[in-house]
Formats: sequence, C-alpha cells, structure tokens
Amino acid sequence: MTNISNVRASLAEAQTALQNLLADEAALAAIAAAGDLLATTFKNGGRVFSCGNGGSMCDAMHFAEELSGRYRLDRAGLPAASISDPGHLSCVGNDYGYDFVFARYLQAHARAGDVLLGISTSGKSKNVLTAVEEAKKRGVKIIGLMGKADSPFGKVADIVIATPAGAFADRVQELHIKVIHILIELVERALFPENYK
Repeated sequence: MTNISNVRASLAEAQTALQNLLADEAALAAIAAAGDLLATTFKNGGRVFSCGNGGSMCDAMHFAEELSGRYRLDRAGLPAASISDPGHLSCVGNDYGYDFVFARYLQAHARAGDVLLGISTSGKSKNVLTAVEEAKKRGVKIIGLMGKADSPFGKVADIVIATPAGAFADRVQELHIKVIHILIELVERALFPENYK
C-alpha cells in the first residue's frame, strides 16, 4: 500500500513550485505581457496557434479549445487552433520529417499579426524551434512556454514564460496549465469584461 507521506510530499513539492512562480517577477510580467498580446491579436482580427509534443501537445489543444469553445461563461468563440490534426502530422512527418510538422502548418495558415504559443518543457524541441523560424518569417509573434529561460527556445521567443519547477517535466507542466488558464482569463477580461463583474 502506498504511504500517504508520498502523496503529501508530492503535493508539497507542487506547492513549492507554485510559490516559486509567484515570487518570480519576471515570469509574472511575461504572463501579463502574453495576455495583452493575445487580447490585442484577437481584437485586430488575428489568429492564435499553439503547438507542443506529448503532454505539451495536450496542453496546446486545451489552450485552443478553451478559446474557440468556452472557458467560464458564455461568450463569442475566438480564432485559436492547436497544430494537432493526426492527418496533417502523419502526412508531414512522413513526407518531410517530424521536425517540420508544426512549421508546415504555419506555412499554410499563419499570417502577419497572428501569434504562436509554443510549449516545450525542455525548451529544446526541434519541431517547435523550426515552427518558430517559420513563424518569424511570416511576421507571427511567439509566446514561449518552457521550463528554462536559458534554453534554445528562450533565446528566440518574443515573450518567454519559464516555469522552472524541479528536476522533472511533470512539475513544469503543472505550472504550464496554470499559466494557460491565466492567459485565457486575461484574454476574457480584456475582451469580455462583462463576464468578470
């Protein structure tokens, strides 16, 4: 039987990670700046794309569906899409290689004035970095959600949100979903203030 002390220790570790993020003024400022960028993009008729691998792809999908679908209260849907269609991913992966699965989608759909939310716990995902290169060619702004600001991704994103949270990716990802929910709330507060009275 699992010892309850292991459960308590895991929750305490997660709590410490959250406290560290709360104390990180640079990260908080980056989250606020990302919220402003997203809201401005939607106001100006732009679209938001998101991408990541594994659990980060799941987070990218969650981010997009909360924007295009519903978060808390009823409001208009917002033009957000995660790059996660299996047909697209398998086609591009087969024909061009997995490094290009996100970039090729942006080549087809992204325009100047759009935004890409890239998610990589390591900050080293080659296909995310290739997507950033393609996005920059097209005048797309990059919000990077990662574990380490000094990673390759941290060096190329326009807004760097780093959530260093321990030795493993799980704690980083737990903070990523908190950041994602905050970003959606910031967008809603800017565009649908009536939902936050």
